[in-house]
Formats: sequence, C-alpha cells, structure tokens
Amino acid sequence: MCGIIGYVGKENAVPIIVSGLKKLEYRGYDSAGIAVCLKSEKNEKDELKNWFKVVKQKGRLSALEKCLQAKPLISSIGIGHTRWATHGEPSDVNSHPHMGSKNKIAVVHNGIIENYRQLKERLLNKGIEFASQTDSEVIAQLAEYYYNGDIMETVVKVASRLEGSYALGIMCLEQPDTLYAIRKDNPLIVGLSEHGNFIASDVPAVLKHTNRVYYMEDEEIAVLNRDTVEFFNIDKEPIQKQIETITWSPDSAEKGGYRHFMLKEIMEQPRVVRDTVQSVLPGLNSENRTVIEKINIGDYDKIVVTACGSAYNAGIVGKHVLEKMCRIPIEVDLASEFRYKSPLVDSRTLVVLISQSGETADTIAALREAKSLGAATLSIVNVVGSTIAKEADFTLYTSAGPEIAVATTKAFTAQLILLYVLSAEFAVQSGRLSGEEHRWLFDEMLTLPDKITQILEQTDDIQKYASECVGYKSIFFIGRNIDYSIVPEGSLKLKEISYVHSEAYAGGELKHGPISLITEDALVVALSNSERLFGKIMSNVEQVISRGAKVLLIGNCPYEDDSGPVCAKISHIDIPQTLEYFSPSLSVIVLQLFSYYVAANKGLDIDKPRNLAKSVTVE
Repeated sequence: MCGIIGYVGKENAVPIIVSGLKKLEYRGYDSAGIAVCLKSEKNEKDELKNWFKVVKQKGRLSALEKCLQAKPLISSIGIGHTRWATHGEPSDVNSHPHMGSKNKIAVVHNGIIENYRQLKERLLNKGIEFASQTDSEVIAQLAEYYYNGDIMETVVKVASRLEGSYALGIMCLEQPDTLYAIRKDNPLIVGLSEHGNFIASDVPAVLKHTNRVYYMEDEEIAVLNRDTVEFFNIDKEPIQKQIETITWSPDSAEKGGYRHFMLKEIMEQPRVVRDTVQSVLPGLNSENRTVIEKINIGDYDKIVVTACGSAYNAGIVGKHVLEKMCRIPIEVDLASEFRYKSPLVDSRTLVVLISQSGETADTIAALREAKSLGAATLSIVNVVGSTIAKEADFTLYTSAGPEIAVATTKAFTAQLILLYVLSAEFAVQSGRLSGEEHRWLFDEMLTLPDKITQILEQTDDIQKYASECVGYKSIFFIGRNIDYSIVPEGSLKLKEISYVHSEAYAGGELKHGPISLITEDALVVALSNSERLFGKIMSNVEQVISRGAKVLLIGNCPYEDDSGPVCAKISHIDIPQTLEYFSPSLSVIVLQLFSYYVAANKGLDIDKPRNLAKSVTVE
C-alpha cells in the first residue's frame, strides 16, 4: 500500500522522484522519504568517495519538499517512497528508505515481510543494530549482511529468505550508477525514457516522462542503468520481456481544473460508461468482446463473485442482476475471507474476481485459491498488465482510465456495466433472453451516459442538500430489492471520505433491530427505483419519520409532496427513468455526489482520506 519510485539517468533524480511521489499520493501514506547517491571529487589517490544521503519526514509530502528545498541535493540516481504504516508507528525514523548498518545498501519496500521477527532476531544475535520498528529495515540489514561485492547475488539471497510480499528498489554504494528491483505479490513497473530509466509502483508516477513500460512478474530482477535495462530470473539467467505502451495521456492523471480528483472522476462517468458499453457491443472486434464470446455459461453450475470494498459492492449488484436474468445460482464472497472458508468451488464453477487495480492482495489470493480448486476464473479490472489480469483465465477491462482518488467512482460504475453485460450474454446463452431482448438491453445501456449527464447537471441541488447534512452524527441508507443492492456502496462512500458513521440496511429489516438507532439526529437516505415496491419503501420512510428522522428520497418512482406532516420531513432527488436492472448506475451517481459534498463542506482531504490506500496490496 506504499508507493515506490526510482530513477537513474542524465537528469537530477531529486525533482523527478518528488514529482513521482506526488503521483503516488493516492495510494495512501503517512510519511515520505528519498535516498540519493552522492559523489565527491577525486582525492589525491585518484579515488572517488560515494555516500548515501537520506531525507525522510513524517506527514504529507510537503514536509519532505521543505527539507529538500532547504538543502538541495543533486544526484543522477535515487529511490523514493511514500509509506502507509503497517509495522511501527508513522515517524521519521520508520519512514523509508532504510539503510543497512554499514550504510552500503539503501532499500525501499512495498509489502509485508511475514517472517521479519525471526530474521530480525537472527541479525540482532549477530550484533547488528536496528534503527526502526519496521519489517522493511530487515531487508536492508539482511542485504548488507549477505553482501560480498556481488549485489545480484545479494538480491537473490535476500529474496530466498523473505516470506510475504514485496516490491523492492535497491541501491548499492559500490555500484553508484545502477538501480536494482525485484517483486513478489506487489506491483512494480519499469519505465524507459530518453533521459533515463525508472521503477515505480504504478504508471502515473512516470507518465510525465514516458509511456513505455515493462510490467514485472514475480521473482524477476530488473537491473537499470542510465541507458540500459536488463531482466533476470531468480536464477540470474537473462530473460526477455515485452514492452507495453500506455495509452493514457499525462493529462488524464491531472485534476483538469477540478478541486479534487474525486469530483473530476465523478464527472467523467458518462464517458466511462459509454466507452465500456462500446467495448463489448455485439459484432465488435474488440478484446473485451472476444473474451465474452469465449465464455460458455453452460459449462458452469454456479458463479461465485469475490472482491473487496467497493468492488465487492459491485458484486452484490451483479448477483441481483445475474440471478434475475440468468436464473443461475450466484454467491458473493469477500475476497479476504474466501480462501479461509474452504470455498465450495470446482471445475463447474466460474469465479468472477473484481478489482480496480488488479493488484488487491486478498483478491489475488482468492484467484489462486479458486484456480487450485479447478475453477475457471474471470477478472474484471482496470489496469492492463496487472497481476489479476494476467493470472485469470479470462479478463475484461473497464474503460475508466487512471483513477487517482482513493474512493472509487468511475471504476465502480464501469464494473457495474460489465456485470450487466455478462448477465445479458449469459441469459442469451441459456435461452432465457431472445436476440431482440438482448439488443434492447444494449440499447438501454447506451442511454445511460446521457442519463448520468442529466444527474450531473443537478449538482447544485445535491450540493445544497449535502450542506445541510454536515452535522448529522449518523446517516442510514435503506432500499428494497435492486435498491438494496446499491445502498452499501452509498454508505461506504460516506464513511470513506466524510468520516460520518453510516449503515446500509434492507428496508424490511429496520423493524428487526436497526430502527432502535433512529433518533432525531439521524438522517435516512432511502432509494426508490422499483415501482412495485414503492409502497413498501414509503412505509419504511414513515416509520423512521415517526421516530424523528429526516429522509432524503432518491429515485425515479413518482413522488408527490402533499405538504402533510410526513412530507415536510422528506427531501426528494429525482433521477431519470431506466430499466430496473440498470437503476444502480444512476442511483450511485447521486450517492457519490452526496458523499463528496458532505465531505467538501467539512473541509476534508477528499482524495486522500485518513488511514486508507487506493491499492490494498497487503493482507
């Protein structure tokens, strides 16, 4: 969940690394640091003396920038890191980079070393002193312990001792113009530019300089110099890798005039939905369409969807639509629990894995567990070249582009679209949907971008209502049937960025316990997009109003304000009509905007909410 960048080249590494770290802030962090190799002039013996300079600071990246501005550094090689604390509290000393006790090797690390206690105890017994509380320092100390002049051999020995996950950037004082990298179960890319070469946790960190990258595989070692990049396997044998060209423009990872990335990404959703639908249109010769046509639902007895966070919430919506259209059993499991529950999957099971980054540690573990049990695997991801994308049997890509805000919006919406598409395709295959009905569903999906645009034109009304909700201590979300499938995402968004306590319930469950929490200082957000259940949800609305709560009603069901005592406590946000199946894609836009404006009115750091990271690459 940390961010890594390294550079070796013709230019000063310091501003390049700091700029890259800014592009990795979305991954979540509580401290940041940089290490560079400095060189002195030759002495009377015609010798050069090299040394590492490490600068690291707790807090935001601006604190590190101030230190570097006060004492500028110039070097052609360096590594940088944004840390999200796992072992040891956020502090200057626990920040990365870490060095060995002889100051010969500097390391940045993303991941968790599960056997670090045993390794640390062994090194302590050999008289090696540690400066920090982190598991990561063990890597630097172990590397120095093993180092005998051959840094490649050292990297291999260290990797063989580590248990857990890691992406490492390594510098050695005796090779001051070479950068080493290795990964296992954590993302790491290598970028090539005209002025030098990079390692990074993610593409946005290097996109300003290059769109040509290699995606590293587990236990591959990269050796970077100013003009060359070489790759080796764990046996130190040279390997050839294919370079990828990133199609994102640098501007796509910028705010583009918006106050926050989250608002920009909300506003991009009409384009994202349109592009995602068009990537799977019948008759289209596209990668997504080819993958869909390879999957035969008749080969499977059930579908299991597994994911984490918002991707899990997309799976809940997917279960509702898939089961209704296809009449096939669907299970939705949290990926963090999947491999511990002895899942009932086999060769007749299709396991669908959803992840924005394609690097979610728990989802990767679920993928591997499913494959070990013989299940077929289908991933829905946003990042080409990611671990999940490469390891799944089938992969569908959302068309969201880079998503920088920690709280997902546009990637979630694209995930919903692909789940709708799978539902329609599987329903046709199983004979439950005619060709004409199939075309009709796609026609309706193609209307969603314009309908989302209509909602985005109501932002003033949503902002006004959100400004009145800042003082609520608790906000509850309720819905029935299809509306219930999307309220967990509304609740999660509010928690993530506004820090307001919220819960999501099926409307009919209120009387089975949750209604005891309803008081005069509570707000209830009720969804109503199912005409056949409008009376039911309004009954729930009256129940909470009678206990003092106010209600925000969101939906396309006809609502008439007769100015009675009940209606005085109801505010209504209308959304366009669409098929009930697809209503979550419209409801969620209002829920995202509502959460955003509640947080904005509280003056919070919306793009980087406390304690959270964009890509959860540790368990």
